[in-house]
Amino acid sequence: MAAPSKHLLRRLIPFAALIPMALTVIVGYLGTVLWSLNTSFTNARTFPTDTYVGMAQYTRLFDNERWMVSLHNLALYGVLFIAACLVIGFLLAVFIDQKVRGEGVLRTVFLYPYAMSFVATGLVWQWMLKPADGIEHAVIQMGFAGFSFDWIENEDMVMYTIVIATVWQASGLVMAMMLAGLRGIDAEIWKAARLDGIPVWRVYMSIVLPMLGPTVATVLLLLTTAVVKLFDAVVAMTQGGPGTASEVPAKFIMDHLFQRANIALASAAAVVMLVPVIAMAAPFLYARRRKDHA
Repeated sequence: MAAPSKHLLRRLIPFAALIPMALTVIVGYLGTVLWSLNTSFTNARTFPTDTYVGMAQYTRLFDNERWMVSLHNLALYGVLFIAACLVIGFLLAVFIDQKVRGEGVLRTVFLYPYAMSFVATGLVWQWMLKPADGIEHAVIQMGFAGFSFDWIENEDMVMYTIVIATVWQASGLVMAMMLAGLRGIDAEIWKAARLDGIPVWRVYMSIVLPMLGPTVATVLLLLTTAVVKLFDAVVAMTQGGPGTASEVPAKFIMDHLFQRANIALASAAAVVMLVPVIAMAAPFLYARRRKDHA
């Protein structure tokens, strides 16, 4: 009897090691999601309450001009951020994939910004973009008196400054993932393309990119999640200003949760922002599940 018991124990040890992670997911993630969903149907202010008001908080949310501005800003930011990261990250990966000299150094340089906290680097970007101290001031000092670069103080342009700064930070991660995908492509494909005289750009567009489909899907999921949780860059660079020109949903949620003592409205906003993440993750997970069972 000792041998079977010992064998069973050895089989259970790996599952026991997963218990802390399982508890974190169930309690720390699913539990808080369900709590937020429940709270969003109440009239809670500073403290939770059991007084339910149905969809009233969601109606108030979409009647809130600040919330609608934040959604518009996030949509603009998301399109530009994802497109720029994909294009720049892919081009950097293609460049490094040519076996360039100093490849290890270049990979480190491109990926290093992603390892840095944007709370710190955001302050540097704020200084660089501030007309009185940054790029505009430096160019004027060089003798170009008519030069103007005040985007961070311009309501119509401020979101573009956040796009520039965050693309600088995230494109290195896209590069690393794309490079890993490129290195997994059989070299015989390139040899066959050269023998057939197919232009290099056509090989990338018609053969390489379709083969990178799973990598691109993973990158899109990560970038979409980064868009939805955009917060630290805005706080570090603009504090949501000028006015509400760079307001984003995450900042709206945090302000109503901690400053305006309206946890029900903040919870409703958080639930709404969970929807696009689920919409992106569900097809991805479904496709992977089908592939694993194929």
